[in-house]
Amino acid sequence: MSEIKTFVPTPDSPPPLTSTGVLRWLRDNLFSSWFNSLLTLLALALLVRVVPPLVSWALVHAVWTGGPGVCDDASGACWAFIAAKARVMLIGTYPPELAWRPLAAGALLAGVVAATVSGRCKKRVLTGLWPVFFAAALWLVGGGAGLETVDQSRWGGLMLSLGLAAVGILVSVPLGILLALGRRSGMGGVSAVCIGFIELVRGVPLITILFMASVMMPLFLPPNFQINNLLRVQVGIILFSSAYIAEVVRGGLQAIPKGQIDAAKALGLSPWMVTVFVVLPQAVRHVLPALIGRCIALFKDTSLVIIVGLLDFLGMAKAASQDQLWLGHEVEGYVFCAAVYWVICFGMSRYGRSLEKRGPQTNR
Repeated sequence: MSEIKTFVPTPDSPPPLTSTGVLRWLRDNLFSSWFNSLLTLLALALLVRVVPPLVSWALVHAVWTGGPGVCDDASGACWAFIAAKARVMLIGTYPPELAWRPLAAGALLAGVVAATVSGRCKKRVLTGLWPVFFAAALWLVGGGAGLETVDQSRWGGLMLSLGLAAVGILVSVPLGILLALGRRSGMGGVSAVCIGFIELVRGVPLITILFMASVMMPLFLPPNFQINNLLRVQVGIILFSSAYIAEVVRGGLQAIPKGQIDAAKALGLSPWMVTVFVVLPQAVRHVLPALIGRCIALFKDTSLVIIVGLLDFLGMAKAASQDQLWLGHEVEGYVFCAAVYWVICFGMSRYGRSLEKRGPQTNR
């Protein structure tokens, strides 16, 4: 009797190299068609043409340290100019002997932002933490209550840009939400006022509002009543941003199904409770990407304050490049400003993405 052999299946063969790993990604994303392959090859040719000279200028032949004149014979970037003018770009013409005060305010800002971004602090804690931070920062930078007073005309640089952006975002977002709710209000007077304000502000550029706040507003004030130019500009930025945010939020409000509102009313919720606990959380979540985009745009719009005489980060970089000892290094200053702006804007966009991925937060 012959022995019965047990069937042993052959092991599966590995997938082809072109259907997995890096080769598949390249085929699917860069060489999926003849047109995409052509674009990929053109992009590679452009990178080969641009990247090596850029790396040589920015890193290989760059000058990193030294004083005036050290970059006269250099063929690369003069980063020594950035090192020499770093204090001016960061805090403007703030007194050097008091530079620790804006630096301390910056450290407080970094701590509050870290606490906000981490998502571990309760909402009510953050609600009280931000006003306390602004009060402490204003005291440190401006002085008073035991500290030497520093006139606001000496505020500038990145400190001014971050201050205008932070105050503008934290005030214009809730103001924009109120304007959006007022525009949809059933009270005709409130709705008309909100519509008129939103359409008026959105119909003029930000530069016009800054000119009105800085030049025209003092003409309409009583002779003995003066408002600081920085405060007027800050109010103009807030009003401009709040009008655009109102339209963003209004789009989210219109996306809420009417059935949810009727269901909330059927449960006995009052109109303001329906708005606060049912409508607004969903509306803001719907328009979160656009809302973060408006906040990023507000931060970049702070560079326009140079038009009305305030030297922000970009303005101080331009002023520093006009120093007789450092003439001819405007490019390095603008590249440095662009890098800082990109880092901050990219961080804000990534924070917005993290908010989109989070579920509804219950910590209060």
